[in-house]
Amino acid sequence: MNKYYFTSESVTEGHPDKLCDTISDKILDECIKQDKNARVAVETFASQNKIALAGQITMQGQVDYEKIVRKTIEEIGYGDAKIDIDPKTCQIDINITKQSLDIAMGVDVGGAGDQGIMFGFASDETENYMPYAISMAHKLSKKLTEVRKEKIIPYLRPDGKTQITVEYEDGKPKRIETILISTQHEAEVTMEQLKKDIIEKVIKQTVPKNMIDENTNIYINPTGRFVIGGPLGDTGLTGRKIIVDTYGGYSRHGGGCFSGKDPSKVDRSSCYMMRHIAKNIVANGYAKKCEIQVSYAIGMEEPLSIYVDTFGTGTKSQEELVYLIKTKFNLTPDGIINYLNLKQPIYSETTNYGHFGKENLPWEKIIKI
Repeated sequence: MNKYYFTSESVTEGHPDKLCDTISDKILDECIKQDKNARVAVETFASQNKIALAGQITMQGQVDYEKIVRKTIEEIGYGDAKIDIDPKTCQIDINITKQSLDIAMGVDVGGAGDQGIMFGFASDETENYMPYAISMAHKLSKKLTEVRKEKIIPYLRPDGKTQITVEYEDGKPKRIETILISTQHEAEVTMEQLKKDIIEKVIKQTVPKNMIDENTNIYINPTGRFVIGGPLGDTGLTGRKIIVDTYGGYSRHGGGCFSGKDPSKVDRSSCYMMRHIAKNIVANGYAKKCEIQVSYAIGMEEPLSIYVDTFGTGTKSQEELVYLIKTKFNLTPDGIINYLNLKQPIYSETTNYGHFGKENLPWEKIIKI
């Protein structure tokens, strides 16, 4: 019997890094609404009552960046510069230029916008073909936001993190060893009340009963206090939660982030495509677990390499699966964009609680291959 433990984390939409991801993707969506061929690479930085935007945008149209920033901060639930950030008074610096002509020269003819390696992954251990730990961590983070916005736990603030340690036995999730939740809160609430509410209204409403036992460790706000949060408690930056965005560390990662990038950037669009293919290899019964790596060169259309690993669970050889991928799918940047219909303003839907495992997104569709 092979027993081991694996841990993944997630964050709420009010985490300072996710605030920045959300702003970047909201700007991207607005650009695509006005010009489906917009070239967008926008980064957001958040610190003490201040937001800085920087990047490159080439498009037909006009975007009110400041309005998007203030509206996003307000929608997330922030509103107090003394403990996080105030959408009405925060300073906003904007430094947006156009896409480099040297990069555009390669992208305009259908080539990749940069070199890089991208990964896609799927496993049959959950219904949405995601690793169990990251799937459960996302559910807890989403529930934290839900009970805050619906005022089920009215004293919660937007910033928060979750972490799950899963005990595996012979490669299958058996039980949850540890649940860790850190959530921002109003100053007047007691830790006893906070812990009780989080256990009863978040954990017990989210985690299956059969995955928790008397030996499961539950930690709520281990420091004992979390009043100052958001960009006041810690700076935020677009693209700093790449493991949260993907597979919780269960699969390898090429290093590129997603948010704020239009689909001509293969470190976003190709990762979506690799997830689609890996998921369908598992869903079609060719493997119980699948990881795919692909690589690109700037300005070139076709990928330089394709690698498939089914971790000993495959019903076809690696060579057969690579051949299947090459003959079934067009992996050029334009081919991926057209296949997944990526020139539409869907990116704000991807930002929080993972870019994978959400059935409404085009790369999650199960097909026959």
